[in-house]
Amino acid sequence: MRLTAQGLKCVRGGREIFSGLDFAVPAGQALAVTGINGAGKSSLLRLMAGLLPAAGGAITLEGGEAELTLAEQTHYLGHRDALKPSLTVLENLDFWREYLGGEAIDGPASLKTVGLGHAVHLPAAFLSAGQRRRLSIARLIAVNRPVWLLDEPTSALDTSGQAMVAALMGAHLRSGGIILAATHGPLGVPAQELRIGGDA
Repeated sequence: MRLTAQGLKCVRGGREIFSGLDFAVPAGQALAVTGINGAGKSSLLRLMAGLLPAAGGAITLEGGEAELTLAEQTHYLGHRDALKPSLTVLENLDFWREYLGGEAIDGPASLKTVGLGHAVHLPAAFLSAGQRRRLSIARLIAVNRPVWLLDEPTSALDTSGQAMVAALMGAHLRSGGIILAATHGPLGVPAQELRIGGDA
């Protein structure tokens, strides 16, 4: 499997964010997307996830499921944790497992892996920022998808949470997965770097 972008161009609000972007990420590897604030790191991930249209260029996933779109083979973890406060932790995860479809893994087991086994029946409204992030990360392992698109994945996490994310990313890469992560710091796993935009 190989994720490739050629001549990628992104325009938002009539302004060109980036253009002529080329990269290739083979199975088992991570790409750290770096750059100053506003350089287009988040826009690139949203474009890869199918949430923004590309203004030019091409994206291909070689070796993926031919009948599925790229978006259907990716997990997108954005800045905001997409949770419904009135639902419990497990109900939130069950919603995403149903919505995303595909090969699903046991919900309570996924929550235990991210350190939320004790909070299964707690309404999401009572979670701290770090716990909300852990719940969002649980989606990555509750439904199996080969490409992870992560926007500042360790945001709001404590030291143990950061180590947990690094361990999950390492396991995903060892199983042949691909990771694109927008980050301002070390990912915790070996990664090539793609810097977009100018210097700070």
